[in-house]
Amino acid sequence: MEFRYVGRTGLKVSELCLGAMTFGGDADEGVSHAMLDRFVDSGGTFIDTADVYGAGRSEEIVGSWLTSKDRDSFVVATKAYGDMGPGPNDGGNGRKHLMQAVEASLRRLGTDYIDLYQMHVFDDATPMEETLSTLDTLVRSGKVRFVGASNYTGWQLQKGVDLARQHGFEPYVCLQPLYNLLDRDAEFELVPVCQNEGLGLIAWSPLRGGWLSGKYRRGMDAPPAGSRVDESRRNGASENWDAYNNDRTWQVIDALMDVAKETGRSPAQVALRWLLQRPGVTAPIVGARSVEQLDDNLGAVGWRLTDEQMDHLTTASPLQNVYPYQLLTRFRRKSA
Repeated sequence: MEFRYVGRTGLKVSELCLGAMTFGGDADEGVSHAMLDRFVDSGGTFIDTADVYGAGRSEEIVGSWLTSKDRDSFVVATKAYGDMGPGPNDGGNGRKHLMQAVEASLRRLGTDYIDLYQMHVFDDATPMEETLSTLDTLVRSGKVRFVGASNYTGWQLQKGVDLARQHGFEPYVCLQPLYNLLDRDAEFELVPVCQNEGLGLIAWSPLRGGWLSGKYRRGMDAPPAGSRVDESRRNGASENWDAYNNDRTWQVIDALMDVAKETGRSPAQVALRWLLQRPGVTAPIVGARSVEQLDDNLGAVGWRLTDEQMDHLTTASPLQNVYPYQLLTRFRRKSA
């Protein structure tokens, strides 16, 4: 597995990031540890979790695995924001909550520092200066090495970058957005901000909950029973069947199957490889319920799609032609 810098920092991470959202839920501790071992055996060093995953259980499982490892060999990322209790300050990006949240994450992870501490979502109730100054304090204290954001809009991310620069706060070094062949809205604003400001891009849900895994083909009238998409249909999650059962999705999947056949790779590997070769992407976050699923995802490294194959996939998944982007495209000027 190759390594990439996170934005303009000196921090190197593996080109795939292992997401721990399933740890303690779909994957028990034994299976989770087996996936961590398999990831490391493949050269992976980058692990992402969050305090809300399993109400803290995911962090605990990562922590129990780390006890027998060389902690400094890994880049451990976690996220804060989610409501972790009944109190009025048990959630959000305010100073009181973040100071409590980082201590709780450190305790669950069994470590004295977090490599990358990310704001899970934007908090519109807390002044951004308060959030950024708190994160700056955490970095200066040594409890956190780098800070990042997730699930921000373009203006929110740019404002965070500008305020950190204005006040001399520790800046965001990366963004963790939803980004995959079916969900490319990040390309309107977020990807350009990351590229212009030197932030790394760590894509979550690169297979969109299984839609790009090869399980779904044109002509299906329902998701496979027990699949994540099937469960999402009942619990209202964003990758549910009704949200994606449309011609654009099937067009993307047709192209994905074409390229998978041409390359002799699985559809999941092709979808991940497309992301790995997109401008600005540092590492897609791969999540799995089993070692077997993880093994397939790990097959995305060590090879490349041709320019023609990249174009085929990109053309099959066009962005919506919405204002003002369709207007600005007409006036785009590229520097010599």
